[in-house]
Amino acid sequence: MHTGPKPIAERNNVVARFNRWARTLLLVVFGIFAAIPSAYAEEKRPVVYVAPIEGVIDLGLAPFVQRVLDEATQAGAAAVILEVNTFGGRVDAAVLIRDALLNSKLRTVAFVNKRAISAGALISLATGQLVMAEGGTIGAATPVQMGQPGAAAQPVAEKTVSYMRKEFRATAESRKRPPLLAEAMVDVDVEIPGVIEKGKLLTLTTEEAMKYKLADFRADTMESALEQLGLGGAEIRRASPNWAEELVRFLTHPVLSSLLITIGTLGIIVGLRTGDFGVAGAIGIASLALFFWGQWLVQLAGWEELLFVAGGITLLAVEIFIVPGFGVAGVLGIAAILGGLTLSLIGGGATSEVVLMATGRVVFSLLAALILSLVLLRFLPRLPFGRRLILETGLGAGHQYGSAPESDLRWLGRKGLAASPLRPSGIAEIDGARVDVVSDGPLIDAGQFVEVTRVDGNRIVVRRLPHSIAKE
Repeated sequence: MHTGPKPIAERNNVVARFNRWARTLLLVVFGIFAAIPSAYAEEKRPVVYVAPIEGVIDLGLAPFVQRVLDEATQAGAAAVILEVNTFGGRVDAAVLIRDALLNSKLRTVAFVNKRAISAGALISLATGQLVMAEGGTIGAATPVQMGQPGAAAQPVAEKTVSYMRKEFRATAESRKRPPLLAEAMVDVDVEIPGVIEKGKLLTLTTEEAMKYKLADFRADTMESALEQLGLGGAEIRRASPNWAEELVRFLTHPVLSSLLITIGTLGIIVGLRTGDFGVAGAIGIASLALFFWGQWLVQLAGWEELLFVAGGITLLAVEIFIVPGFGVAGVLGIAAILGGLTLSLIGGGATSEVVLMATGRVVFSLLAALILSLVLLRFLPRLPFGRRLILETGLGAGHQYGSAPESDLRWLGRKGLAASPLRPSGIAEIDGARVDVVSDGPLIDAGQFVEVTRVDGNRIVVRRLPHSIAKE
């Protein structure tokens, strides 16, 4: 039997099959490792955060921008794009956003669609790249002092213009943009031959901004901007203010904050003057609490301002209920309230114009509250609702409420003089006797004629009489 060649053939077949399996295994392994980078690249496509800068730039916008920058940094984002469309707003808010952008290590881009005016121009210049849509404008950033609602804006002092001019220049220099163009947006005295003459404020269109190297390129859509930034196909995460940031922006709006001061002061005055703090006082305290909460969140108000206002209210209460007349306690109380409210409206580094503007807002709000309180205290007690609100919360007269003493009922309809200020309680001199009485609402000064209108339980209620009627 010839058995020699057969084992050799079998061994060759085994080796051949092993080689085939080995080659197949190698191909599978190679395919797996080749697919990993493409899958990883697909998973790790760049992330871009887009945040809107629109409407009025206020202090509530600064925390929103800082939050977006922080979230983008934590997510390892490739860029943060600010989509700008604003006519401007508060300078201090724009400076806070500008500082946050300059301090950020992220790639930042301003997409001006369609305008970046005033404070919006400073924010746009602070980004690493500036992109403008067709028909866009940027500039017109001279600071102005706003008057009372409805009044025209007023020019500010030279030192304020100088400060803002240097802020714009420093921002442009840090981003390698033409500093003179930035200065000319703020100061009409800056002249650039062939660009802007003296006495004019610089505002550039999209084409002009590209011509003078202020803008990097033009893009009419966000997708086009991303393509030119080398971020085509990036994952876009659009950020928007959360409810807390929207609430802060609402509460710190100049009109609403002034209104909260007026309502708060009005409620406290009415509560103190009527002797029944009740609803009016609660509304006043709630309004001031909302005002200070909003200012606290944007880091304008702190414990010092709160203590100033609380101390002022305490001094006024002492003046009304303890110290007769109006003296040192009342003056100090008003000064403390004015100072605390004013400090709550201004931030660090505020110029004298900003301080005067804030003081004017507070004075206007307090005067409005004072005038409204005088009107309410005069007419509210005559209205059914006002009478219930101020005085009719106590027991009425009659057996069903508890009878008044006979000695008190004899004063009903009698006339006399207020022997002390009635705030609302005090002493009146009636028929030669000193009687504890309560005013029916308005403050009655000592020496004024009064008439007993009703007796509620143990309360003798009087109203002020005109001098002519009292003599009849």
